[in-house]
Amino acid sequence: MRKAQLLFLCTNLALVLFAFSSYGQHINELTATLDSTSHQIEIKQRFVYVNNSKTNLSTLYFNDWNNAYANNTTPLSKHFSEDFDRSLHLAKNKERGFTIIKSIVNKEYQGLDWERTNMQDLIKITLEEPLLAGESIELFLSYTVQLPDAKFTKYGHRSDGSYNLKDWYLSPAVFDNEWKLYSNKGLDDIYTGIANTKINFIFPEGFFLASNFDYNLVTSFPDGQQISLSGSNRKNCDILLTIEKQFTKHVTGVLTVTTDIESSKYNEISQGISINKVAHFLDENLGRYPHQNLLVSELEYSKNPLYGLNQLPSFVRPYQEKFQFEMMFLKTTLNSFLQETLFLNPRKERWVNDAIANYLMIKYVEINYPNQKLIGKLANVWGVRGFHLAKMDFNEQYNLLQMLPARRNIDQSLITSNDSLTRLNQKIANRYKAGLGLAYLADYIGEERVDSTIIDFYDVHKLQAKTKVSDFKQVLKQCSDDEIDWFFNEYVSTRKKIDFKIKKLEKTEDSITFTLKNKRKTNVPISLFGLKKDSVVSKYWFSDIDSSKTFTIPRLGEDRLVLNYDQKIPEFNQRDNWKTLNGFFSSNKKLQFRFFKDTEDPYYTQVFYVPIANFNIYDGITPGLRIYNKTFLERQFTYDIAPQYSFLERTMVGNASLRYRKYHGDSKLFVSNYSISGGTNHFQTNSRFTTITPAISFGWRPSDLRSNRRQSLLFRHRNVFRSIDEGVLLDDGIDLDLENNPDYSVFNIRYRNLDNNIVNYKSSLIDFQHSSEFTKLAVELEYRKLYESNRQLNLRFYAGKFLRNKSDSDFFSFALDRPTDYMFDLGYLGRSEDSGLTSQQIIIAEGGFKSQFEDQFGSDWIATTNASFNLWRWIELYGDVGFIGDKDERARFVYDSGVRLNLVTDYFELYFPIYSNNGWEIAQPNYANTIRFVVTISPRTLTGLFTRRWF
Repeated sequence: MRKAQLLFLCTNLALVLFAFSSYGQHINELTATLDSTSHQIEIKQRFVYVNNSKTNLSTLYFNDWNNAYANNTTPLSKHFSEDFDRSLHLAKNKERGFTIIKSIVNKEYQGLDWERTNMQDLIKITLEEPLLAGESIELFLSYTVQLPDAKFTKYGHRSDGSYNLKDWYLSPAVFDNEWKLYSNKGLDDIYTGIANTKINFIFPEGFFLASNFDYNLVTSFPDGQQISLSGSNRKNCDILLTIEKQFTKHVTGVLTVTTDIESSKYNEISQGISINKVAHFLDENLGRYPHQNLLVSELEYSKNPLYGLNQLPSFVRPYQEKFQFEMMFLKTTLNSFLQETLFLNPRKERWVNDAIANYLMIKYVEINYPNQKLIGKLANVWGVRGFHLAKMDFNEQYNLLQMLPARRNIDQSLITSNDSLTRLNQKIANRYKAGLGLAYLADYIGEERVDSTIIDFYDVHKLQAKTKVSDFKQVLKQCSDDEIDWFFNEYVSTRKKIDFKIKKLEKTEDSITFTLKNKRKTNVPISLFGLKKDSVVSKYWFSDIDSSKTFTIPRLGEDRLVLNYDQKIPEFNQRDNWKTLNGFFSSNKKLQFRFFKDTEDPYYTQVFYVPIANFNIYDGITPGLRIYNKTFLERQFTYDIAPQYSFLERTMVGNASLRYRKYHGDSKLFVSNYSISGGTNHFQTNSRFTTITPAISFGWRPSDLRSNRRQSLLFRHRNVFRSIDEGVLLDDGIDLDLENNPDYSVFNIRYRNLDNNIVNYKSSLIDFQHSSEFTKLAVELEYRKLYESNRQLNLRFYAGKFLRNKSDSDFFSFALDRPTDYMFDLGYLGRSEDSGLTSQQIIIAEGGFKSQFEDQFGSDWIATTNASFNLWRWIELYGDVGFIGDKDERARFVYDSGVRLNLVTDYFELYFPIYSNNGWEIAQPNYANTIRFVVTISPRTLTGLFTRRWF
């Protein structure tokens, strides 16, 4: 009864707030003919533009998003490059899409002036006379659309002959006090005016058509087909043409769905029952869909899938087919449902749709699958079920994945423009954070209130042009008895973290007094639970805690107080949320040892261990045990201890590190690291080195997190201790005088400025080193340019100078092709070898030469330039030139050249020397011994190659 009254009240309040504006409707009529040979669509378009604003308009803007594929200077191509995707930059002309405008005339058939804006996928039309407020103008447009290859954004023509058409014809930009002009950046967020649209679509025979528009039967004629599509109050017409019939129409009592989403292991009858179940859920919790047909496609699911275990191959998926199918269908249906009916600005206000969609997904699982675990059936597998990950409910993934960028300090506020979000935030984290926000709010003000608000908001604002976030906020506030400005001002509008802690607890027989500390000063409410033997006996909400505040509650038999016990609040750190009333619980958490990395469990002090094995030719394979405390989420303090056993040397080796990392919120100083690390291995037979290095480093990142620019400043003191067999010499007979000088230390300052752009890569490094033996300064500059023709130019310059050098050996000298690596920074497989395969390993450092010279060291200065240019794909020509000098000697000019197989830049490369100071190397004996290679075997480095586009 209370729920019905609340729903009635909120509905009437929303209707009172809503003042219906009688907007004139744009009218859009097209005749479009598809040629499957040329992949072109010839379009004749009649558009009646209605000026619904209060401003006279002398120009109109139309979206021409198909032209975003025209070249490699469009915003779409640049956006791809920022995500380390060079496919559009290197696209062939036949793969590109573009639009050829033939004419734009008014109803008197007078040609109108038009031009493309700098963004290239927007067209500006200049009117003969200003279009008065409330008036309309009739335009006739004739143009040809060359469809792109679908490999770029999945829209266009596919290799199997089918077509995915989206945003394929000209549509009006939105004028809302000013023009909202947004380019296509592959984000499916076109902002266009709603219109009543009719399309006469002509296409070749042999295709089956599905669309989000209403349509009747296809009419066939010789060599072709024709269909009439219509849509009232619609944004755009999506058309899917397939070679085989893939779409099935499901008619439920509340919704008609056309879909090709299916599951091979879930029969058609069961799929129909699940579709009916989802349709009724949406009808009850969102509202009635206002159009005749909803298109729910596999294509749309692939653009926004269920990330995580759901993407594993079908034979290893841990979920029941019913659950898997329903979640896939629910997520895609919700996104399509809201995109077709709620017309907020998708570039600037997408978070509202995301909040509603993910809130309803959370609610669906709570109702229908309350016991569903995050890792599904794997949670019951022996060896897995003990992990905290196995104990997590399915809905806990939302907080886990949205916290992933938050712990790395790369989270972004929900009001961040869609095209300014990093890939991780745009695809996953911000969507989940939005849904969690509504769930948080529902827990605070009452689930019934939020549920009724969603229904009211949708009912009032569906199909309404220029719906705004303020409309959602107003309805939500009217349906709440509590102050909720914090939700919009703190949770939505900022990237502030939520983090509370219980302090100064005192108890009597009747009451408990405690202080809550707001560690991040984010002014949001926090829940407090009283527990007795793991059962909840009390729950409270506290708000308006600026920094700290003291409260008193009645004592009801609690033995523990826990903040955010149900984890409804996306709190940054839950490890300090517990306080016991019977002792020092916070300082006596149980110690938990767990094989392999796990998710963070706030109730335990977690220690992880995992077997490891490394390799170098002196130690051989070194198995060991890595002991660490890092979970899947980033944490401030970490330790990593890895003792290993060297079978060749029959002794212990390994490394260890302690690190404290502090992120600095919105500051341009992004992160500070304080660490001490050490390690010991062998650099020659029965010859050991040990390093101990305290270090401080600082990292800067632009406020635009999509930028790939990074700056870092490192201060470290490298202490090296060595022991060696008598008579052993290193580096082609260089006497290191280890008996008198076995140990040394180097103070090192390094500043790096990196712009890791896949098209224009720039890097600079300044390196200062000081020790008792020497002081030197070096500079390294690197530049890579990727051209449209897939030609890549690589340039590198290195220069170094000893400010003083007291050493009599070349151990600390500059090197042309293989530095001695006295700092033990470089990942040599055979650090001391001057023959054999491992001696041919090259790490581009210092001189960066590829040919090997007898006299490669310089004890005074060095200046070299390395260049390469590709001939075809990964085959390149390289050349190196430079000068190197010893103390009190004339500098030597050196050069080399050859062929580089750049298979994966910086990870796997081969160098074949041809000509150098050594002469024609390719014609000399034992040429195979001169071939050099670059190889990276570090798992962390290799995974970075694939994850860089997400972070």
